[in-house]
Amino acid sequence: MSTSNTALQQFVSTKGLKLEVVARAHREQAALNGDLGVRTQKSTVSMWCSGQRQPRGRSVEYLAQALSKIVGRLVTLDEIGYGTMQPTELPTLSMDPVAATTDLGRALMDTNRRDFLQRAVYVSAALALPLHYDDEAVDRTLRARRPGARVGAADVTAVRNTVQVFRAADEQLGGGHGLTAATFYLTDAAAPMLSGRYEDEKTRLDAFNAVAELAYLLAWKHHDLQQEGAAQRYYLLGYQLACVADRNGHGAWMLRALAHQALNLKQPQHCVALAEEALCRSAGRVDAQTRAMLLITSARAYGATKQGSKAADALLSAEDELTRGTDPVADYALAAGPAGATISSHTGKTLSELGDHKNAEKHRRAALTGRDPEKFRRIHALTLDELAGTLDKQNHMDEAVSTWGQALTLMDGITSKRNTESIKAMRETMRRYQARGVPGAAALSERARVALAG
Repeated sequence: MSTSNTALQQFVSTKGLKLEVVARAHREQAALNGDLGVRTQKSTVSMWCSGQRQPRGRSVEYLAQALSKIVGRLVTLDEIGYGTMQPTELPTLSMDPVAATTDLGRALMDTNRRDFLQRAVYVSAALALPLHYDDEAVDRTLRARRPGARVGAADVTAVRNTVQVFRAADEQLGGGHGLTAATFYLTDAAAPMLSGRYEDEKTRLDAFNAVAELAYLLAWKHHDLQQEGAAQRYYLLGYQLACVADRNGHGAWMLRALAHQALNLKQPQHCVALAEEALCRSAGRVDAQTRAMLLITSARAYGATKQGSKAADALLSAEDELTRGTDPVADYALAAGPAGATISSHTGKTLSELGDHKNAEKHRRAALTGRDPEKFRRIHALTLDELAGTLDKQNHMDEAVSTWGQALTLMDGITSKRNTESIKAMRETMRRYQARGVPGAAALSERARVALAG
């Protein structure tokens, strides 16, 4: 005989939630984590409440995260009557980010936890964690630890150089290339350096900066594989490490990274707050080009939340900052290439969000000319894909076919699920174009089919 889930029933009732709204949010959360076959209906949620059925596999996690999104705070499994089930670990900000760095890295190596990072769920409510983070308390905890081996400037330089090698390979071959090697390097070489005896305070801060950049790269690699829960955990970890070194510069940049992931996933909750906090911290503490890129993040956040006037003001402010930017840009802010190209790319995204496709096209073209297509092959391919989408919105179908063809050429050999999804969407558009007799659509559709089959 089934037992009613009183906790879930009470949660849904007291919050005044409609079952069809919960069902839709559950489907969206599943899709966000790659489970595109989930077909949760109003009747499904009703049966969960009555105890006639229990959510299976990751469905219970998606339910908690869907409810978190609906009510705007973290909803635990205990709160909805599933506390005895084994969830994927939820993201946190540890009081010991050095230990957390090692633990997260080992998750990929441990046979008992190997699938943890692949199963990790993206939690939109966790974006609020950095806004209430006491980095000074964490820094005191780290300084109180017994120091390990001696660390000098040469050790830090070695880590920085290795990160650059991984980053360059990532741009050429995609997030799936070298993921295990980069994770092992974090665990085996980089993380232990954070517990060392430093020759001076500058070396200590440089060490945390370097490892934060590696955490950022691993987050980006998981994001490229659409393992968004894992990416979020690495972004949060990178934020903590960056705050030890430079909370107002590098820490602000990591707030930007968290906001961009959420914006790309169409999860704008907390993004305005993150972007504004980054701007507040960085005022007068970063170079003009980095400041311009932080302003673009705020523009995207405003655009995603339909605050068009604020988005326009932020875009203009970013352009002003960029024109006066002559100081050297910090390494952490150059991962995606020259600042001008990054700003053009995100200006295009913002304008697309606001429905201004003509000007979005102009800025995406500027982003293409602002980056070396060989050095930044993956970003260049994705920008071409976005440009083609902008052309499609304006019914410039012939040019869209040509542009998508260029993108497909660059995507060849790159291990990236984002590329795969772009190619699938491209092929769907080509079916529509074929029906309208657009020249080249059939050939491009066949190229896309071959690319997906390979």
